[in-house]
Amino acid sequence: MEYVKKRLKFFVAITLLGAVALAFTPPADRYFEIAKNLDIFATLFKEVNALYVDDVNPNLLVKTGIDAMLESLDPYTNYIPEDQVEDFRTMNTGQYGGIGAITRELGDRTVVTMIMEGFAAQKGGLKIGDEIVKINQVELSNISRREAGNLMRGQVGEAVTLTVKRIGHENPIKLEFKREKIKLNNVPFSGMLDNNIAYIKLTEFTPDAGKNVRAAFTKLKEKNPKGVVLDLRDNPGGLLMEAVNVCNVFLPKGKKVVSTKGKITDQNATYSTLDNPLDLEIPVVVLINRGSASASEIVAGTLQDYDRAIIIGERSFGKGLVQVPRPLSYNAQVKITTAKYYTPTGRCIQVLDYTHRREDGSVASIPDSLKNVFKTTNGRTVYDGGGIEPDIQVVQVEAHPVSQTLFEQGYIFDFSTQYVYNRNSQPDPKSFTLTTEEYQQFVTWMKGKKYSYESVIDKQLIRLGEEAKRERYYAELKTQLDQIKSRVEENKKNELMIYKDQIKSLLEEDIIARYHYERGVVEISFKYDQDLKKSTEILTNTAQYKKMLNIH
Repeated sequence: MEYVKKRLKFFVAITLLGAVALAFTPPADRYFEIAKNLDIFATLFKEVNALYVDDVNPNLLVKTGIDAMLESLDPYTNYIPEDQVEDFRTMNTGQYGGIGAITRELGDRTVVTMIMEGFAAQKGGLKIGDEIVKINQVELSNISRREAGNLMRGQVGEAVTLTVKRIGHENPIKLEFKREKIKLNNVPFSGMLDNNIAYIKLTEFTPDAGKNVRAAFTKLKEKNPKGVVLDLRDNPGGLLMEAVNVCNVFLPKGKKVVSTKGKITDQNATYSTLDNPLDLEIPVVVLINRGSASASEIVAGTLQDYDRAIIIGERSFGKGLVQVPRPLSYNAQVKITTAKYYTPTGRCIQVLDYTHRREDGSVASIPDSLKNVFKTTNGRTVYDGGGIEPDIQVVQVEAHPVSQTLFEQGYIFDFSTQYVYNRNSQPDPKSFTLTTEEYQQFVTWMKGKKYSYESVIDKQLIRLGEEAKRERYYAELKTQLDQIKSRVEENKKNELMIYKDQIKSLLEEDIIARYHYERGVVEISFKYDQDLKKSTEILTNTAQYKKMLNIH
């Protein structure tokens, strides 16, 4: 079967190379070649289906071929089969029919990790930490995660019954809910920070993002803030017009925000602000990181171009491509890249060299040869070539593999569930912290529990050993390599204390989520947030703020 997939991918790649060549041939010849290659593909598929030694799954095989073809174009032109269209629609609209609970698989368990305030799950008594064992009468152990997700969602107004295991209860509990229209909250937190700084967290550019940011800032403005922080970290983007609307909160009416340019010139467009701004004077900081993409980059880049905000954090993801969904046969869809977008100075934030990316797909180093120079309204120098480069880069401490492993394998989650069960008081996100004694309880609780990971040093030692064998130095180096491995293993025994700060922050966020949900998770993270610390320094120093933006 794997061989068939590889052959199909190879055929699609050859077909695509032919399509590139066709771009330079007369239309009549090109249409003939398209028809010919489609006929070859259909014939190949028919023969493989009839003669291959094992049974083949037609849906899987064709999807493999389609994915291979689209992958050779860009990372964002994607095929969406019928069974994934609902997920795609939810991602773009922020709405679905459900009960307002987020779940996650931990081993063979499906657990509730977040409750959305004001919806059926909260009103019906579901709790973070509950393990779902049945949806209606269907055992989750017998179905896939996607099938379970489909059972959770459904027609608004229909009833759904969950059977859950809960700490402190000997027998499973049955809870009944009525599905309702769930609208994801794209502004989960807004409020005042220390030093009289306003803060707004925007998680995605779903419908009403601009309206919600404006409403949040209107309330905060009543408190006469010295500045405002718009947090777009890990915001993957969304609707282009919502990016325009968010910019409009801080920019005058009629200001150009973004232009789209593609192959079909009639569809090229320029988008400008349509309404009066909420404020043009209060200093603004926009926070971005490697997870800030698409519409987030439009907002950051536009406010940077007009010198309306200082950008703080990491270089953004580098996605400057516009996608349009198109319907296909049998209720499937394809999301096609049709244009690139450009900020007011003419910058295209899309990185064209996909080889210079991190493992998560975001922009890493950008070769100087790919950069072009642009000037902001006040004459500051900015660049294109991939993502938005912050005015102030804050070095981020990478999560150590041990903290990632404890989170991914559920130890953080399970200890937090137990912690909450054993306490009656409700902690305040602003002041809550695990005491030294409580963290030691976690360390004790972890004794005997099995988890493993490969650190950077582990991987380097493996590579060094392999290289030494190739170069025939292994016998001479074996003693030293074994000593280093032994020292690394010895240090791992104390890693829960070495990386206490990282692990402790994860525990605190998970615990606070049980009481204050998403808003609490955002609020408790402030005390560890170096980006926010730098933002406060800039916004409380008017002279430095103006100097950075060349304001005279």
